[in-house]
Amino acid sequence: MPRRESYSDTFTGKADENIRDVLENDSEEDSSRKLKKLLLKVINNELTPRQKEIIVLYYFKKLDTVTIARQLGITPQAVSAVMSRARVKMYRIMQYYF
Repeated sequence: MPRRESYSDTFTGKADENIRDVLENDSEEDSSRKLKKLLLKVINNELTPRQKEIIVLYYFKKLDTVTIARQLGITPQAVSAVMSRARVKMYRIMQYYF
């Protein structure tokens, strides 16, 4: 069965915007730096290797889910599922710090 290439990138909600804001914020404000440092620590230490790989490709390299899927040889739906689980895990861990 051929892969579905018309899959759209659905990570455009408020949660996605918040993560992007934290990672792209170059503010000198102490709380912003601490939040970014904590988020990077969670990504590096708490996510599975697959989750980390997809998060890095999506947030740091700014690739969409279809491109990530092609690059990793998986379906866009699998990328979406991994992203969802990774974000839930990141939020659960980070809520202990706030």
